[in-house]
Amino acid sequence: MLAIVKTADGSNTIYNAEIGENYHSKHGALQESRHVFVNSGLGYFLEKESSKIDLEGVSILEVGFGTGLNFLLSADFCAEKNIRLNYTGIEAYPLSPEMISQTGYDQYLSPTTWDNFIEKYPDSLKAGIDITPNCKLQIAHCKLSDFQSEQQYDLIYFDAFAAAYQPEMWDEKAIAHTIQFLKPGGVFVTYAITGNLKRAVKALGCKVEKAPGAPGKREMLRATKIL
Repeated sequence: MLAIVKTADGSNTIYNAEIGENYHSKHGALQESRHVFVNSGLGYFLEKESSKIDLEGVSILEVGFGTGLNFLLSADFCAEKNIRLNYTGIEAYPLSPEMISQTGYDQYLSPTTWDNFIEKYPDSLKAGIDITPNCKLQIAHCKLSDFQSEQQYDLIYFDAFAAAYQPEMWDEKAIAHTIQFLKPGGVFVTYAITGNLKRAVKALGCKVEKAPGAPGKREMLRATKIL
């Protein structure tokens, strides 16, 4: 059973009763997404690689597409900077367009991004779709362990449910399967930070750092794959 719930910053999230967890932080869905993924992930990468962003733009892989909020904010961020975005989400249990429409995220986005996403979301579960001329979205309707791709990505957003609810998403095998899709010099970000996670990511050839966390969390993990 799914239900819309309001978070501390006034934005909504979805509560999944079967898992017993929200899709976003109760301290602020919008704040968390902007801080962890858009600012500490995408913004950080673009600043670090500003001289290397070419006509191909930036590519992002998200583990746990969920409501699409991380994608939507990233799409608007790139549109404002005229950067092409190639975005792949992994989602084993996609939400319905009707459920996503109830989140109210349209108020935080450009009408073009929101309207095109809602219209084309069902098709993006089948193949890569141009949401706008400079933004392509494909959602892999599968479990993380079943995801395969020859593509490597500039950024990985790791936004699975917390380890207390989905421990299999955070074990060494799952993290190793994820990091293989990250380009050398690419950036991996997630809202969580634990000793086990830091050790696992470091062992996979990444430079790990603690970054300031979103409201409700003191720290988050950001890692760069060593060249």
